[in-house]
Amino acid sequence: MTTLAEMERELIGERTRTGLDVARQLDRKGGHKPKMNDSKIESAKKLLASDVPSKDVSVPTLYYWVPASANA
Repeated sequence: MTTLAEMERELIGERTRTGLDVARQLDRKGGHKPKMNDSKIESAKKLLASDVPSKDVSVPTLYYWVPASANA
């Protein structure tokens, strides 16, 4: 049973790598689409510059998209 489980694990890894290679050839990336677009990033920069709290976007999200070095 252990040998079959190891073989199945190797097959899963191989299929995953093959799928990622095909996606890379098609210029696709994994993961979800970002929720912040260019206009939202610009709005976040303005909010951070004016020190107005945002109710639409969390503070960690703001600092992820607009690092501290960018608004200094």
